[in-house]
Amino acid sequence: MTGTDVDVAVVGAGPAGLAAALASAEAGARVAIVDAGVRPGGQYWRSPAPGVGRFRPTTLHHGWTRFTSTVDRLATLADAGRVVRLAGHHVWSVTPEGDGWALRCLVGAEPRKHGTPAPVTVTARRLVLATGAYDRQLPFPGWDLPGVLTAGGAQTLLKGHLVVPGRRVVVAGTGPFLLPVADGLARYGARVAAVLEAHGPLGLARHPRALLGVAGKFGEAAGYAARLLRHRVPVRHRHVVLRATGTDRLTGVIVGRRGRDGRIRTGSERRIDCDVLAVGWGFTPQLDLALQLGCATRVDADRSLVLSVDEDQATSVAGVWAAGEATGVGGADLATVEGRIAGASAAGSLGDGPPTGDRAARRRRRALRRFAAALHRAYPVPADVLVRCADETVFCRCEEVGAGEIRQAVTGLGATEARTVKLLARPGMGWCQGRVCGFATACLTARYAGRAVTEADLRAFAERPIAAPLSLGRLAASEDDGSDVDHG
Repeated sequence: MTGTDVDVAVVGAGPAGLAAALASAEAGARVAIVDAGVRPGGQYWRSPAPGVGRFRPTTLHHGWTRFTSTVDRLATLADAGRVVRLAGHHVWSVTPEGDGWALRCLVGAEPRKHGTPAPVTVTARRLVLATGAYDRQLPFPGWDLPGVLTAGGAQTLLKGHLVVPGRRVVVAGTGPFLLPVADGLARYGARVAAVLEAHGPLGLARHPRALLGVAGKFGEAAGYAARLLRHRVPVRHRHVVLRATGTDRLTGVIVGRRGRDGRIRTGSERRIDCDVLAVGWGFTPQLDLALQLGCATRVDADRSLVLSVDEDQATSVAGVWAAGEATGVGGADLATVEGRIAGASAAGSLGDGPPTGDRAARRRRRALRRFAAALHRAYPVPADVLVRCADETVFCRCEEVGAGEIRQAVTGLGATEARTVKLLARPGMGWCQGRVCGFATACLTARYAGRAVTEADLRAFAERPIAAPLSLGRLAASEDDGSDVDHG
């Protein structure tokens, strides 16, 4: 088993991870950037592989100049021996080792499909987790039809492969992320039939204090609105998809207008023909590794399970910091600032004195965190989306568990929390391990139990003793070399 020994290991090469690595290296630490991606940038700055069509990054990315500048500075530090980037390294386990941490990785773009070279163990005195997030999904009738995908999935196809997933697209859900997705699809040739926003257009106006210090966000929003207008894309507020139609593929969606009470207005239903539906209900933080280590969590304003951190971005576990979406979904600008603070703090803790605080970064973080909280309040996941799910609506596609089976586990079998529902009805026990169905199942369980969703409900689907797929042979080998992995 090959290995790398560094001062600071940063897991993730998105905005938070790159900023953390740069801050740590510039503070004098030797840094490893451990990332599953082949190229840096994460989901936000994802770009196509070399030779994939004609691509102008600035048409799909905000902050591309900042990204390239950061990568160039890291490359200079790599030449000086201060940074090593371990691309295509899938961390499946993190355990204490000596006075630091051991990260056990599978190597390769798709190791579960094509095998892997000798696994790699990275040991580090300090650890920064910048593991990002993935699309949050809410079931509805027809969501398992071919042609229905997440908003993030549509953008990944476009950014990573310059593939437009269909000719006529509907983008639906809630939150500002819908706008860049629709804009990108329209720019690259799709006919965007509609953008359906579940909430009204003036939600942020109720939070004027949160808008101070984030004037640049208005410029972004205005740019998207202007381009959507130019492409003649209608944006319909307080509209949701009620069901997707089709037999072996998507042919259209039935949409309805929500009243202020959340109910669908009588007579508002209409059909929109489309061959692709991109649905976005926000994001769920990726917490596998942090929960392996026992880091404390909390329920955020958007009902996400997130890591609790202090002013230095330190978690409850000594020697572990976190930044970006894992500490609360807030976008690339906030992730970058948090990464800078976490990286500097992690590197500073290696010395004799306390780390020096960056007051400007901390002020910027407060402003961006206020703005993120305002977004969560203005664009919440509507409770009525799950209320409308009939018993036959599939919730867990891997195990083919319907809403009725979740209801029966709670009201018929006496399950009082999501972990028991998982054991009785098997949602979250398939290939995705609850990444797709976990949030929705936790919320539906709470609804049937007559209470709010809790930290325990969300942890039932977020905790995984193995964070990336690996073979039983690799697992056995990890025990043979003395790894202390909790398979529990």
